Amino acid sequence: MQAQINASIGVIGLGIMGGLMARELITAGHQVFGYDIDPAALKAFECHGGRVAQDARSVASQANILILSLPSAAACLAVAAHIAPACAESVIGKIIVETSTLSIEEKVTFAGCFDTRQTRVLDCPILGTANQTGDKNWTIYMSGPSDACEKVSRLLGIFSDDTPYVGTYGAATKLKLLANHLVAIYNVAYAETLSLAKKSALDPEVVARLLGQSRLLATGVMHNRMPMMVKQQYAPATMKIETWQKDMRTIKALALAVGSPTPLLDACAPIYTAAMQLGLGSQDTAAVAEVFSTEANTSAEADPNAPFLKPRVSTY
Repeated sequence: MQAQINASIGVIGLGIMGGLMARELITAGHQVFGYDIDPAALKAFECHGGRVAQDARSVASQANILILSLPSAAACLAVAAHIAPACAESVIGKIIVETSTLSIEEKVTFAGCFDTRQTRVLDCPILGTANQTGDKNWTIYMSGPSDACEKVSRLLGIFSDDTPYVGTYGAATKLKLLANHLVAIYNVAYAETLSLAKKSALDPEVVARLLGQSRLLATGVMHNRMPMMVKQQYAPATMKIETWQKDMRTIKALALAVGSPTPLLDACAPIYTAAMQLGLGSQDTAAVAEVFSTEANTSAEADPNAPFLKPRVSTY
C-alpha cells in the first residue's frame, strides 16, 4: 500500500517507541504535535523540533492523524476519554493509529470509545525494538478499515519497510502476540545457551558472534539481545522486564481463551519472574541471563542435579 500523506500528525506517548517515531517523522519533514505526561519526554521531543501540546485533547484538535504509543490499557483508555470529544467535533475525519501492545479485548474497548463512522481506528502494533528504527527494521502489522490503512501506509513506511495489511481490526494484535510469544522463548533460550557456553569453557563473545553469523540459527532477537547478555549491560532497555510481564500475561490470556497449550511459555515465565525478584525489572529483557548466572553460582554448583528455579513461580 502506498498513498500520499498530506496531513498534520500527532503523537501521544513519547516514551521509548513513541519518542523515536516522533523524531523520525520530524526528520522526514513533518510537523508533529506531541504530548506525554513525562516532562522529560516532552523536553526531548521539543528539542528535536516537535510542537508540544498542553494535553492529549489539544493534540487531537490540531492533528488529523494520531499515533498512540502507550504502556498500558489504562493509559490508552484514559487518552481515549480525552481525545474522543475532539475527534467527534472535527469536521475532517481523524485516523487513530494505535500501536500499543494490548489484549484483543482491550483493543476493542479502546475502539469503542470513538464514533467509527467519523473516526477511523486502526490496530497497528510494532514488532521491533528501539535500536532498530534507523535501519527501518521494524515490522508494523496493520489491521482495521483497509482504506484508512492505505492512507497511513506511506507514513508508517518512514519507520519500516515491512507494513503488511493483515485484516480486520484486531488481527494485527493477534499476530503481534504470536511474535512476542516467540521472543519470550528466544530470550530465555539465548541466555541458557550462553550460560552453557561459559560452563563449557567457551568464550561467550565468540559463541554469540558465530551463532549470529549462522544462516540457519540467527534471528533479529539474537542480534539484539545476545551482545547485551555477553557484556552484561542491560540499559538502556529496548524492552523493560517489568513491561514485558504485562505482554506475557496478555499472550497467556489469548492462549487460554482459544484453548492452545503453551508449555514453552509456561517454562519461561518463572525465569522472567526470577529476574524481577533480582531487582532487574527496569532492565532490558536480556537481563534474564542474570538468572542463569545466579543459579549457576549457587544451587547448581552445590548440587549439579538440583532442579532449576525451584520452587517454580509464574508471572501468570
